[in-house]
Amino acid sequence: MMLLKPIYTIEELITRCKAGERIAQELLYKQFAAKMLGVCMRYATDRMEAEDMLQNGFIKVFQYLKDYRNEGSFEGWVRRIMVHSSIAYFRKHHRIVQVMDMEESGIEPSVNPAAMENMDAKDLMNIIQQLSPGYKMVFNLYAIEGYSHREIGEIMGITEGASKSQLSRARAILKNLVTAMEEKKYGYAG
Repeated sequence: MMLLKPIYTIEELITRCKAGERIAQELLYKQFAAKMLGVCMRYATDRMEAEDMLQNGFIKVFQYLKDYRNEGSFEGWVRRIMVHSSIAYFRKHHRIVQVMDMEESGIEPSVNPAAMENMDAKDLMNIIQQLSPGYKMVFNLYAIEGYSHREIGEIMGITEGASKSQLSRARAILKNLVTAMEEKKYGYAG
């Protein structure tokens, strides 16, 4: 005889998790783990490290679940915890080289639009993974997570200007990587 797991709404799962029900915690974990692993992968050096970040993040999710006030998206709340937890993990286990403030040139790197059309999400994530840790974090926080440079500075312990500079440099490096990939794949330059 096969036992079926009960189906709960997110609100019911949250209530049951707050009450300490293990099955609800397992179901909540399973519901969000794959998506949140993708978030952690953006800040990790490899999958094993991302899985460690994910575990640490879910420990914090369950620890702070009592503070969740049902305001906004629960998934967004979990994602925010994963981002902060991943950055904290990375900072604890790796040395991030700080970049000094630089005046921005105001020139945005451009990439051949055809190259971007032929690129899928997996290609883009692989290219982003090639950035140095500081650039990768700033790029992810700004371009993917939507944080402001002021918020990034607070999260990473750098100035707002350093965040802007690192984003500018990350974009330039990404442009070069996309161009190189385009040349290799299609045999022409952008």
